[in-house]
Amino acid sequence: MGAHSWFGGAVTSRKVAANTYDLSSPRRIHVVAAGGAGMSALATVLVQQGHQVSGSDQVQSEALQRLTALGVRTSVGHQALNVHGSDFLIASSAVNAENVELVEAERVGIAVLRRSDLLPALAEMQPFVSVSGTHGKTTTSSMLAVALIAAGADPSFLIGAEVTSLGAAAAYRSGRHFVLEADESDGSFLSGPRAAALITNIEPDHLEFWGGWEQLLDGFRRFLNETDGPRVVCSDDPAAAQLGTECGAVSYGTSAEASYRMTDLRLGSQSCSFKLRLPFASLEAGSDLGQLPQQVDVHLAVPGLHNATNAAGALALVAELGYRIEDAVEGLRSYSGVARRFERRGSAAGVQFVDDYAHLPTEVRAALAAGRSGDWGRVVAVFQPHRYSRTQALFHEFADAFTQADLLVLTEIYAAGEEPREGVNGMLLFDAVRDAHPEAQVVWCADLDQAAAYLGTELAAGDLCLSIGAGSITTLADLVLPLLQSRPDS
Repeated sequence: MGAHSWFGGAVTSRKVAANTYDLSSPRRIHVVAAGGAGMSALATVLVQQGHQVSGSDQVQSEALQRLTALGVRTSVGHQALNVHGSDFLIASSAVNAENVELVEAERVGIAVLRRSDLLPALAEMQPFVSVSGTHGKTTTSSMLAVALIAAGADPSFLIGAEVTSLGAAAAYRSGRHFVLEADESDGSFLSGPRAAALITNIEPDHLEFWGGWEQLLDGFRRFLNETDGPRVVCSDDPAAAQLGTECGAVSYGTSAEASYRMTDLRLGSQSCSFKLRLPFASLEAGSDLGQLPQQVDVHLAVPGLHNATNAAGALALVAELGYRIEDAVEGLRSYSGVARRFERRGSAAGVQFVDDYAHLPTEVRAALAAGRSGDWGRVVAVFQPHRYSRTQALFHEFADAFTQADLLVLTEIYAAGEEPREGVNGMLLFDAVRDAHPEAQVVWCADLDQAAAYLGTELAAGDLCLSIGAGSITTLADLVLPLLQSRPDS
């Protein structure tokens, strides 16, 4: 097995023995930066599989405490001694090559792997049911896990955020399949074997990794063609629908061409519902057609057309895998979302705070549409752009993404480890919005402290304050709530 390097030059591993990736017998595994969402989830699966897992991170966190309760030997602070006795290390891509644990592993001959290196080993034990797409994959994969559990499939799952109704982002269970939120950003969504695959949508993101739009499409084409079982795509997304037609995939959505068609949509401020018409092709061989439903009524305790569509995709894949869709529908009644996906963060002085991870134009529109479906007086959006590369590539598309906000507050870009680029900053997006929509109420705040100070006096009873972005913007509610609580009108 050849050497590999991390994208961005963070880590280069030495040559690894052929059996290093074999997870069928117990291993001693150390996880560097175990407090992060992705690494914490992976550590959870590994310890539940029976491996001896240790983990470290720079600061104590709830994630580390949860791992400790599961039996992971955790430590705060990175130390050379933490890696001794390990068969191999797994490290987050955010970990610098000079990290003392990585340096020590290299010195004593312990292999350093990244998350994607282990995915094929996990899939050999339980084939993946992989959910990918530019956006919506966290929600759709979490809904799929909930639906499959309700249908009796008992799948393992590895998802990029905690699923509220399951109380975890990951688990190793006894079923035949492994639900995976499959990341296209680094090509790891092609890991397999895959027993099934779902594409939510395809938009031009992560093109620096792929080299261009056509190369990205080729990646998703491989994702479908190299899957052994059912393939499902969203018919409402042009690129996904086209690939689905090419590859013979089943489709879902609101379009008349959808195999699993959504009708009678009802969107509320805290819920949504729809009817899902089922194709005969989804019915099990030899079944009595008269005893199987032609459609099911779906009710969700989360708002927004995007959530309804994601649920339709999850249910379509449940049916295509041969499980009872009625049980899956009932299971989704209890679905209450995932962390940072239209997550309620509290209220004060009559102002409701919601946080959403949206960081692409389509995601921002969906989050604002969900906010607009409520009965708030104003929708106040606070957006922190994510990455210089993304802002540079998409600022024209972002210019039209905020039209459903009554007031927009923009901040400086969250770098996410990227180096600054000349001429690319938050004001680039501010000017784009103002030029495209001169009538819009747009306010510039250089950082979150300035934004909090402004919102502390601007927000009024009846407002929804929606913080949007994939960076530190998630802390905004924590900054503004105390300011509102101290106001005389609170």
